[in-house]
Order: sequence, then structure tokens, then C-alpha cells
Amino acid sequence: MIYPAHLEAIASALAAIFTDGAYADREIARVLKADKRRGSKDRAFIAEQTYNVVRNYRLLRHLAGGGKPKKREDWWRLVGIQLLLEGESLPPWKEFAGLNEKEIQEKWTDAQTTRALRESIPDWLDKVGATQLGELWEPTLSALNEQAPVVLRANRLKATPQEVQKQLATDGIQTEVISDDALLVTERRNLFRTKAFSNGLFEVQDFSSQQAAPALEVEPGHTVIDACAGAGGKSLHLAALMENRGKILSLDIHGWKLKNLKERARRNGVSNLETREITSTKVIKRLAGRADRLLLDVPCSGLGVLRRNPDAKWKLSQDFIDRVVIEQADILSRYSKMVKPGGKMVYATCSILPQENDAQVDAFLASETGQSWTLEHKQTFLPEVDGYDGDGFFVSRLVNAG
Repeated sequence: MIYPAHLEAIASALAAIFTDGAYADREIARVLKADKRRGSKDRAFIAEQTYNVVRNYRLLRHLAGGGKPKKREDWWRLVGIQLLLEGESLPPWKEFAGLNEKEIQEKWTDAQTTRALRESIPDWLDKVGATQLGELWEPTLSALNEQAPVVLRANRLKATPQEVQKQLATDGIQTEVISDDALLVTERRNLFRTKAFSNGLFEVQDFSSQQAAPALEVEPGHTVIDACAGAGGKSLHLAALMENRGKILSLDIHGWKLKNLKERARRNGVSNLETREITSTKVIKRLAGRADRLLLDVPCSGLGVLRRNPDAKWKLSQDFIDRVVIEQADILSRYSKMVKPGGKMVYATCSILPQENDAQVDAFLASETGQSWTLEHKQTFLPEVDGYDGDGFFVSRLVNAG
């Protein structure tokens, strides 16, 4: 059942996202916390419909008449159109007056002939994707416009995937083991309130993201640097692969992210991890020749994770992509010097654009800094390929001959 309070919450979140530039995940979390009386179904409805409108924003505006939403009632109408497209019946509220299901369905059918409108994406971004991915762009874009699956990584310092699966089942959460460490959640619940989470038995991490740490081919006893660690999901994965032996140095320019990583490391039972904020170029220079392994999960456009962050397509610009490409090349050139002769480096992004992936690796290998390096492995993960149902991701491994 749809309640006015639900629509008020969704409209409030949408206004903040599109008018004030708020991030969708944070805004939805804020709205859900505002009223703790809501049950799990109410919370799920608000979150899902907010994301649905964000995901289909351009298309819904077109179906509503093309104007930019400004008032509370405008946001209600977009939600109403989304619900009609899902086959729901609308209550006879004044905010929905004039919404004709037949007319909306006819306009929706006409919109299917225009890819950027159908998939609800800016024209400039559609052109970038088509230019760089060719015939792969259309199925990739369609897949990226669907709801993201929830995938977990079992923390092998504490439990096997089968043990995690069994523990979660006691809380009514059903999962399917899909790889050595990954579990697909087949019934959505609040994972963060489970004993398994509080005891550090798993982390939420997409399947594609889980490919970065194993690609580095770490061994217990290695000195490993995760140089763009962020909140540290891959650092924690590396610690498990290293069996808590050796040393992991997690670096990032944001100290608050590293603080969160320390908390996650304690919950995960990780004891071989040290964090260090990158406060100047000296931090990198002092680590020259120190690493057996280096992970560079570099800043990127994030086009591979639009399913999780659909608001990103409305915040991105060509200028941002141009700037981040320059930053990626700079990180590759300077940070690679931290690797010992004979050591290895993984360059990874959560982008699907060759400009940020293959082209960056090729340019590095052709540069003066990259003369001692060779490419051992690379793979691009696209959501629509071979039934793969995860994020878009790129991972490559290079070895330093010294």
C-alpha cells in the first residue's frame, strides 16, 4: 500500500539530490533515519522508488511533459509515473490528477526508439559510450540501468562462504555461493544488523571488485601497498589472502576514509594493516622501491557502477572525465616507483571506458617510466557479457623487470 508519508519522503530525497546536489545513497539514508517508526517494507519502498526515479529521471521528465521539477507536486508526479510504469494503481490523490495511464504508456512506447531517452542518460554521455564501446555500448548501458545485485565477500580470516551462508540463514537471509569467496544475496534484508556482520564474517563487495585483490598474486609475508585505498574493502581482501602475515600499507588522500578502514579492520580481525594519509608527494617518494605488490584502484568516472550510483550520470561531465584521465596517468607514473624490481602492480578502475583502462595501460608502457614494465594480464568486466550480473570493472596486472 502507498502512503502519503512515503511520497513525502521520496519527494524530499529527490529534491535534495537534483536541486542541492546531494548523493543519492546518503540522502536516502538520511530520509530513512528521520522516521524510525517505519517498518522494513516501508523503508524498502522508499529506497527503491527513490532510486527508480533517479535512474529513470530523464525518461520520467519526458513522460511528465519535459519540465524541470521545482515543486513538491512535481516530484510526486514523477513517482506516480514510475509506479504506473510498474503496473501499480495510483490512489485518487490531487497530486496524481491528470496522469493518464494510456497516454503515458503511448509516450513510453514512442520513447523506446531513442536510446538515450529510453535508458535515461544524457546525450553527451551516450555519445561517449557509443564512441568508445561500439556495439557493446547498448547492451552494457541497458544492464547498467537495472537494479544492482547484492554480493558479499566471505572473510576467510574468520569463516568460509559456506559458514557465512549458514549463519545468515539463521537470520532469514538467503544466499547463493557464486565463487570461491562471493555470495549472492537472493533475498534482501538488512545485512548490517546481523551477527555475521558484527562479527566480521563478511563484507559487502561486488563480484567484479573482488577480482582486484586476487589479481595482485599476493603471498603471506609480502609488503603490499594499497595506494588508493578509500574505505579499504580491497585492503581487507588482501589481508585475508595474505593470512594476516606480512604488511599492508593502505594509503589515501582522505583521512576520514582511512579512519573507517581501521574500524572495519578491527571487525574483520585484520592485524597486518597500517594506514597512512597522503598529505604531500613526499609520502609516495619515501616509499620508492618498498613494495612487493602495489594495488592502484584509481579515481575514475565510475561508469561501471551506475547501477549502484545512478545519480552519477547526472553529476558527471566531459570535463570531469578529461581531468580524471590526466590524474590516472599521473598516479600510474609516480606511484609505480614504489614497486621493487620483480614486483607486481595491479591497475584497476570501476569504469568501462577504454580511455580510462586499456589506453592508460598502453600509454604507461610506452612512457619512459613504464619501460621496465610488462603486461601480464588484463580483463574488462561488462555486466551483459556471458550472463555476468555485476558491476563494470577493469583489472590489469603488470610486472616490474627492474
